[in-house]
Amino acid sequence: MHPEPSLPARVTVVEVGPRDGLQNEAHPVPASDKIEFIRRLAEAGLRQIEATSFVSPKRIPQLADAEQVAAALPAATGALYSALVPNMQGLARALNAGLRRVAVFTAASETFTHKNIGMSIEESLRTFGEVITETRRQGVSVRAYVSTAWICPYEGDVRPECVRDLARRLLDLGADEISLGDTIGAAAPREVLRLLAVVRHAVSLDRIALHFHDTYGTAAANVYAGLTAGVTVFDSSAGGLGGCPYAPGASGNLATEDLLYLLHRMGVETGVSLERVAAASLALERVLGRPLPSRQLARLRSQTPQTPAS
Repeated sequence: MHPEPSLPARVTVVEVGPRDGLQNEAHPVPASDKIEFIRRLAEAGLRQIEATSFVSPKRIPQLADAEQVAAALPAATGALYSALVPNMQGLARALNAGLRRVAVFTAASETFTHKNIGMSIEESLRTFGEVITETRRQGVSVRAYVSTAWICPYEGDVRPECVRDLARRLLDLGADEISLGDTIGAAAPREVLRLLAVVRHAVSLDRIALHFHDTYGTAAANVYAGLTAGVTVFDSSAGGLGGCPYAPGASGNLATEDLLYLLHRMGVETGVSLERVAAASLALERVLGRPLPSRQLARLRSQTPQTPAS
């Protein structure tokens, strides 16, 4: 009988639904509904919430209300709110809005980087180097996303050494955390372990977060692989909101409810209420007018008595 793998006693769940999820909706969600969604998530116990993005409204019209949302973020919950910023102009907007954490984003494949942000990897590092330097001067923390950390929809498999070197360079620039993304949701647990085994030679895994999509239904298994390797920060999206417009065929992010069920069932503490996150997602479903893909939400719907048709 094989010994049971050791798991962390507690992990941090970074909620990305209000930004990474809602930016992929076909139509903008009213700011008041976004604010209510974020409030519910914070009251569920989530302490890191990516609330919006200060990208050009022409590029992402779904988040054109970033200043309005940021101005109404509930402070009493104790949550740390962050926003995505693409450049110095976006950073200035985020700082003016009072945010104390921002995120920058690049990718481990050249083709995806060009399609996603219109830059080469080197150009993105120069741009974000300036952003990170200014955040540190302002006393603001910054995480960095590395998309296509396993597989690129245009180039195929990505070499782990490329991801390792990119993560190290972002840390050297001043990022405090690197989120490695399975952008098209195609990675499997052995590949997750293989990448982390390479990355940990240059970057301590306590500086690494994992961001899985669930296109092929492997996100939960990949989280388990990350846990056994020692990773303690995972991104997820309430209800399973999300996707990527530059990753054809990619489905939504791992649902926060499904991640919480997995972690709590294994005895890993999060400080987050699955039931209250689910309630926030169900309320958003009514705003969107469609069911969200979270498996836990599907379970709850099946247990809810249906009103007979008249």
